[in-house]
Amino acid sequence: MHIYHVVNLIFTYIMFIFLLEIPNEISALTQLEKLAVEENALEGNVPMVVFNMSSLIILTLHGNNLKGRLPDNMCQNLPYIQGLYFSQNKLEGPLPSIFWQYKQLVDLALWRNNFSGSIPKNIGNATQLMQLDLSENNLTGTCMYPSSRFISYRVIEKYIIIHSYMMLVVCLNKLNNKGSYFLKKLTLYIIGAGTVPYEIGHLSNLVTLKLTANNLNGLLPTTILNNSTIVGIDLGENQLLGSLPTNIGRGLPNLQYLFLPANKLSGVIPKSISNASQLAILDMGYNLFYGFIPSTLCALTNLQILSLSENNLTLETTTPEQNVLSCLKNLKNLWQLVFSSNPLNINLPISCWNLSTSLQEVYMSNCNMRGNIPNDIGNLSSLTILALHDNKLSGSIPTSIGRLQNLQGLELGDNKLQGHIPVEVCRLQNLAILELGGNQLSGSIPSCLGHLVNPLRILSLGSNLLNSTIPSILWELTDILHVNLSSNNLSGSVSEDVGNLKVVINIDLSNNHLSGSIPSSIGNLQSLVNLSLANNKFGGLIPSSLGKSLSLELLDLSKNNLSGIIPKSLESLKYLKILNLSFNKLQGEIPIGGPFRNLSAQSFVSSGRLCGAPRFHVPSCNNSTFEAHSTKASISNLKYIIPVILSAMFMVTSIWIVKLRRRKNVEAAKETALLPQPLWRRVSHQELVKATNAFDEINLLGSGGFGSVYKGTFSDGINVAIKVFNLQLEGAFKSFEIECEMLGNIRHRNLIKIISCCNQINFKAVVLNYMPNGSLEKWLYSQNFCLDILQRLSIMIDVASALEYLHHGYEIPIVHCDLKPSNILLDADMSAHIADFGIAKLLYGRDSMTQTITQATIGYMAPEYGMEGIVTRRGDVYSFGIVLMETFTGTKPTDEIFDGEMSLKQWIANSPLIDVVDANLLGTKAEDRDFVKNSECLSSIMRLGLACSAESPEVRMNMQEALATLNKIKIKFLKDAAGGVVLNRSLV
Repeated sequence: MHIYHVVNLIFTYIMFIFLLEIPNEISALTQLEKLAVEENALEGNVPMVVFNMSSLIILTLHGNNLKGRLPDNMCQNLPYIQGLYFSQNKLEGPLPSIFWQYKQLVDLALWRNNFSGSIPKNIGNATQLMQLDLSENNLTGTCMYPSSRFISYRVIEKYIIIHSYMMLVVCLNKLNNKGSYFLKKLTLYIIGAGTVPYEIGHLSNLVTLKLTANNLNGLLPTTILNNSTIVGIDLGENQLLGSLPTNIGRGLPNLQYLFLPANKLSGVIPKSISNASQLAILDMGYNLFYGFIPSTLCALTNLQILSLSENNLTLETTTPEQNVLSCLKNLKNLWQLVFSSNPLNINLPISCWNLSTSLQEVYMSNCNMRGNIPNDIGNLSSLTILALHDNKLSGSIPTSIGRLQNLQGLELGDNKLQGHIPVEVCRLQNLAILELGGNQLSGSIPSCLGHLVNPLRILSLGSNLLNSTIPSILWELTDILHVNLSSNNLSGSVSEDVGNLKVVINIDLSNNHLSGSIPSSIGNLQSLVNLSLANNKFGGLIPSSLGKSLSLELLDLSKNNLSGIIPKSLESLKYLKILNLSFNKLQGEIPIGGPFRNLSAQSFVSSGRLCGAPRFHVPSCNNSTFEAHSTKASISNLKYIIPVILSAMFMVTSIWIVKLRRRKNVEAAKETALLPQPLWRRVSHQELVKATNAFDEINLLGSGGFGSVYKGTFSDGINVAIKVFNLQLEGAFKSFEIECEMLGNIRHRNLIKIISCCNQINFKAVVLNYMPNGSLEKWLYSQNFCLDILQRLSIMIDVASALEYLHHGYEIPIVHCDLKPSNILLDADMSAHIADFGIAKLLYGRDSMTQTITQATIGYMAPEYGMEGIVTRRGDVYSFGIVLMETFTGTKPTDEIFDGEMSLKQWIANSPLIDVVDANLLGTKAEDRDFVKNSECLSSIMRLGLACSAESPEVRMNMQEALATLNKIKIKFLKDAAGGVVLNRSLV
């Protein structure tokens, strides 16, 4: 029976059946209210039959191949129509002006078509319109309409036109909810050249105006800066010209924030700015302002952020008691002060630092400041960032720096500072950035820097007069990203422990007196991008292991005493752009594969007895004279090479024997690891179908909130995990975009690596590294698998390391929001990788908090997620605490033993340790040394888990603290296992 025989049908939904046309007989369904023909194969013009179905309320033709124009009279016979959804087709021509005559129309979606021309001005007649999406078309022109046209009391929720070739884009939001006919909030996105519409200044009830990050040019209309209702203005990142009106403060009496950065504005800063007494944020950085910084700014007692960087501003007088610096102490709410790159031309006396103790961030670099850093700097107890680099400061670094217990960044580089690096710096337990390069500091590098509670992320001490050796403890800073000790007088060797710096990106030890061999462990540094050991006294061979540092882009080993051949393994460094091996004693053939194809003779100047291609300006390798010399040299070197080979054979044999003793299931996973490792690649839907045998259930690895994950094998033998999103589910499309964005822009050894994204209209998938050992959940709850204490501890350290990187490794923190054992995957080496970023959040702003609806998993979700929708880094810490306790108890937080009055946390806190931990971990005899050792370790872990999962977010530690604590627990456990300490028998 055909559906058009069902005359009483009121709704039909047709999807994915590749319908080529809508039959005319469908008009017989005289009571049909909803017709949805989505993502089929409809072609040609929109069938006129659908416009004669007078009962229709909703018409959806989204995701087809419809072409042509929409007829002007298309809705003439649709008196009840409320929603039209024609998005993702190929419709063209102008928008029908008759659309706006239908006052019952609520939703209109025409996005991703080829509509052109301007938006009809009678749009204002659509009084019931709630959602209008015209994005991704070819619409042009100006779209500014008097606010009185929008006379609906309801919210204009969406009016967006965003595409690269558009001239002007407008987003109108939130009419006055009291029924006013005036627009309250206006956000314009203008893409391409254009000026700010002058008419904006006539919106007398305008509250906020945002024109951020566009390509606006021309003069800024003064009418915008003369509106008593405006609370916020953001005109940043444009090319606006002109100066600010002298009466700006009087014209904006209710202004609370003013963002004007990154324009071409000039002139002086008007003193009348102080009349905007409610101002909390003032950002005019990266412009062309000149003249004095007005001292009237000190009258803005609500000011929280003052940013005037990158201008040509100076102070009214070089006497600090008479300029703006002397009165800033009155701004008790000021927490960020940014004066960088302005010619302040001032001596730095003690009184200059009589600033408010509320200050958290001070940026005064490149300000032509002279004098000594005063001891009173230690009084700024709230400081987290102190950036005074690129000035002319002299004297020593005051020991009072050690009183700044909240300091995270100390940037004093490129000054004229002298003396030793004070050991008081080591009191700064939260210090992440220590930048003292480009001074005249002498003495040794304080070894105490390796003992900070929260390890350093950036250590820059280059271009000083430091001597002695590099403290070995520095190679224990496992979370450090940048190390620059170049251009000093450092001597000694570099320890193999440098291989501990697993996340380091840059290492520069050039221009010192370092000797010995280059540590082979550097090859373990998978994140290393730049390595410079130039102009030292390193000898021996170039380690072939450097070929495993696959992220290397710069490798400079010039001006040393290196000998032997250039390892062919360096051909694997496909990202290598700069290689300098000049002025060494190398010999043999220069490799020609990989990055060597793009290198020139500049990489091998005066490098001994090298041979190779003519473009390297070295002899050909088939030259008889060269061969004779090389043979003789090779024979003479055998007495050095043979012992090395024998030692290597012994080590390889030993490692092989150890590996034979590993568990069979891990060994099987190792076989997978021997296959070629996947790199970024383009994949099509057809390739994914083939790789999974048409997504056969036998390849199904698991299912989640937004889709399923399959194992796939590409034609080159590479195994991958393919996450296919179920686009029928609400939020799946957004989840796909988040995963591609997050995983494509972050890199850490303990985060799942993305290989590709397949983004088609009806199919979306993410291709990820395959984890042969499955999830932590599988290992915890399967009778076929078992993890000992050390394995579980190592896994949770990996997880903590990844979270710490997400939370603190970027300027904008990333919150995972859904940490649980099923999202922790184990590779062939049993290293853990966090996966599933489908609901992750970016946290913008000072307080690193956002409010949203999250889809986190019950049992692992922080209380504040569910009650208030508040997402912070501390929410991830809560989830980590729960997972930590679950990992060592083998009990889910949603286990049936936990009713409304008992939770996993309460059970652990109120029970003896022996009753809660996994029975396989403790042992059986309380007098056994292993029992006591294991008890001590597990007690510490449970205490950490309870602390991380505290009910109040404010009480919880951050992931830096959690990671440090977990590492200490592991170190103590290993020492105890070796019999190195006396154990405490107390339990939880």
